[in-house]
Amino acid sequence: QVQLVESGGGLVQAGGSLRLSCAASGSIFSINVMGWYRQAPGKQRELVARITSTGFTNYGDSVKGRFTISRDNAKNTVYLQMNSLKPEDTAVYYCHAANAYNYWGQGTQVTVSS
Repeated sequence: QVQLVESGGGLVQAGGSLRLSCAASGSIFSINVMGWYRQAPGKQRELVARITSTGFTNYGDSVKGRFTISRDNAKNTVYLQMNSLKPEDTAVYYCHAANAYNYWGQGTQVTVSS
C-alpha cells in the first residue's frame, strides 16, 4: 500500500505562483512514477506533470514552460512549482503514484483569480 499526502493548494491571483507538495509513504520502493493530474468541474482529469524514478519528466501541453516538477528522494516527496498561473489552471490537483497499481491523493484545490 502507498499513501499520498498533498499540500500547498490555495487561492492565488493570475500571474502568481504556488508550490504543491506530495509526500509518499508505505510500500514505496516499487513506485516508478509520481506526478500530478488535475480535474476541473465538468472536465476529464488531465496530466499536469510526472516524473519517473530515473528523473524522466512529462508535462501537459497547457503547462509547459510554466510548471516544473521535481523530487526530493530523501523526503520521498514530489513538488510542483506553478508559475505564471492563469484562471484556466483552476482545478483540483491530484497526486499520483504507480507501480503495478495506481494510487491517488485526496486532491488539493487550486483557484486562480483574475
